[in-house]
Amino acid sequence: MRAAFTKMHGLGNDFVVLDTRTQPLPPVTAALARALADRRTGIGCDQLIVLDESETADFRMRIFNPDGSEVEACGNATRAVALLHGMPAQIETAGGTLAVQPGEGGAAVDMGEPRFEWDAIPLAYAMDTTALPVGWDELEQPAAVNVGNPHAVFFVDDCDAVELDRLGPQIERDPLFPERVNVNVAANEDGAIRLRVWERGAGLTLACGTGACATAVAAIRRRLVQSPVEVRLPGGDLVIAWAPGETIRMSGPATHVFTGELPS
Repeated sequence: MRAAFTKMHGLGNDFVVLDTRTQPLPPVTAALARALADRRTGIGCDQLIVLDESETADFRMRIFNPDGSEVEACGNATRAVALLHGMPAQIETAGGTLAVQPGEGGAAVDMGEPRFEWDAIPLAYAMDTTALPVGWDELEQPAAVNVGNPHAVFFVDDCDAVELDRLGPQIERDPLFPERVNVNVAANEDGAIRLRVWERGAGLTLACGTGACATAVAAIRRRLVQSPVEVRLPGGDLVIAWAPGETIRMSGPATHVFTGELPS
């Protein structure tokens, strides 16, 4: 049996999309996710996306990282699958149901309300999530935000100077974060935010939609920027709007790359 797939990306954050609604597929396992994500021996991607039928939304999206782990949310993938299957769309994820509308330059996603409680991040023990009293080398006092998945956000003078490929995996797997964590390093750039992300289970990425949301929320909460704010990632820009007590709105592009078939 040959299975069709679609390759897409959002600002260089790339995905292989499998749709179980249009074709029978065997159960997706961690081993299959690792094999398809491999850039030398597979198709290559930052995340494998599996679309299923949903009883509560237009469809359900499951998200697998290159290490085979399944995660709750992916903002760039949400825009991509909405553009692929038509908008407006209600998309069920493990992190909640996301609403997508057409937006400037692509799609606008309502990412839901951020969570700040220590046990919602989650953290191993209680502390103030506005500025955690912890540090790793020069990275200190991160904000912690859950936007469907957990993020630690560090504000620095120059995010390009941070050895994120070294510090990212240390912080991701620190015992403080029992479900691991996405690591964001951000710098204020004339009222915008320049951002680099070490993504949990994936490593350094060209873009991370949930990371952009978490970082924008943390920066607005600390009064470093005003909403809406442009978040500049290595792969391109997103616009994030948020105010306390409201949901996060993320706007940006997504691109269809090619379609193909998996071998039987």
